[in-house]
Amino acid sequence: MSSSWTFKQNKVFEDALAKYDKDAPDFFQNVAREVGDGKSVEDVKKHFAELVKDVDEIHTNGASSNSNNNTKGVSSRGGSSDGQR
Repeated sequence: MSSSWTFKQNKVFEDALAKYDKDAPDFFQNVAREVGDGKSVEDVKKHFAELVKDVDEIHTNGASSNSNNNTKGVSSRGGSSDGQR
């Protein structure tokens, strides 16, 4: 079972997540087939669980951690707060 993911594998993984219905019974099999490169269904399930955990943490901690970052002059939309882009 391979635990490290290359940039390319991760990109294919993300594209496959968007392509297949996550409620389908063969979702993880389809994603693993798309990724290939020796990634098993278990590898894909673990990678998916890590992604869900990361997203949950961002949603939970994102607002409070942003207020602690040094983002002077940057708006939430990525432009500067002085109106310049």
